[in-house]
Amino acid sequence: MIRAPLIALLLATLLAGCADGPSGHHGGPPPQDPADYHGVPTDNRPPMMVPAPVAP
Repeated sequence: MIRAPLIALLLATLLAGCADGPSGHHGGPPPQDPADYHGVPTDNRPPMMVPAPVAP
């Protein structure tokens, strides 16, 4: 007997999490560089591997 209210509560909490919007984007301005930024790369992803050019 407690299963039905428990399932209803679970579904209500799951749907409440989706109430903000489907995009997941919270808006606002894009991130800005700090004032002391002097061109130091902050991207910590590894560089893309580009194949070497083929010699003619």
